[in-house]
Amino acid sequence: MKKLPVQKSTLAILAVLIPLLVLFVYVALRSGPLAPVTVTLAAVENTSISPALFGIGTVEARYTYKIGPTFAGRVKRLDVHVGDRVKAGQALGEMDPVDLDERIRAQDAAVKRAKAQLDEAQARQNYALIQARRYEQLLEVRSTSEEVDATKRHELQVAEAGLNAAREEIARIRTEREALVAQHSNLRLIAPVAGLVVARDADPGTTIVAGQAVVELIDPESLWVNVRFDQIHARGLAPNLPAQIVLRSQAGELENGRVLWVEPLADAVTEEALAKVVFGQLPEPLPPIGELAEVTVVLPALPAGPVIPNAAIQRIDGKLGVWQVKNGDLHFTPVILGTADLDGRVQVREGLKVGDHVIVYSAKALNASSRIQVVEQIPGVKR
Repeated sequence: MKKLPVQKSTLAILAVLIPLLVLFVYVALRSGPLAPVTVTLAAVENTSISPALFGIGTVEARYTYKIGPTFAGRVKRLDVHVGDRVKAGQALGEMDPVDLDERIRAQDAAVKRAKAQLDEAQARQNYALIQARRYEQLLEVRSTSEEVDATKRHELQVAEAGLNAAREEIARIRTEREALVAQHSNLRLIAPVAGLVVARDADPGTTIVAGQAVVELIDPESLWVNVRFDQIHARGLAPNLPAQIVLRSQAGELENGRVLWVEPLADAVTEEALAKVVFGQLPEPLPPIGELAEVTVVLPALPAGPVIPNAAIQRIDGKLGVWQVKNGDLHFTPVILGTADLDGRVQVREGLKVGDHVIVYSAKALNASSRIQVVEQIPGVKR
């Protein structure tokens, strides 16, 4: 009769502990460390993708003109400023002639003196020629000696040599004068084409050397983007492919363009391929030279084949593959991938077939013994 209260208290304790134990097991299996991992699935689709290349570039001008004098001198005046548009043949400025005018006048005087020397040499040659012919006739009739005739012929040769030297001297002086005149004509800085002034590298009074630029022009109609693409993904890059350009100053606004050409030399240091992309229509206002731009080049569509989301790709133990669900079981399947597009899809060459289901996202890392729970979307993960 005394054991009955003990049995009732034991039963009461068990009645409390058993539900707690069941609740603990339930919680451990559903939300604890033993709970299944929530995952999202995607089926392998047989579809065609349009791969694309993404690159970063800078706006540049295809044609740049650096205008300056052909000899050292001092800038006399400049009539244009940065941002001005100029016409072909327009005078942009002028160099100070310094002593150039005096040197041309000195050459004019030298030409006159050389002409007088040429006339004198011509007269001597004419006189020596007459004397040589006269003594040649006298020698034929034995009225003079051979020594005198030889002397006259020698005098003729000397006179002809002096005449040739005078002619060469006047030609040299005239050439030097023409060079000075050409330099004088280059004093005016002329725009070779219609363009936009982008740099003014000297001001009036500045002394510059030959070949140094005073004004820099660009052809605004020749703007393009010098783009760099990762060599790993640059396969298929070719001229005339359509492209989309997003300028840094116009974020979100797409500009249509096309690949003009692909550079034959790649950058071996950065491992990038280079290409020139031109605008379909120049944006207004014109972007500044050197502005960054994002360029997307659309490649031709590929034939239809097995395609999976790029997020499903995992690398485990050095192997590239996906977690595949077969009859509710979890398997890691190695795959060989093909081309990917910018929408996050990638072709599968080997390892999967159309209709297979692969895990795209999981709440935590998976292994072969993981229990999974398929959901439509994992909270906090964008689809």
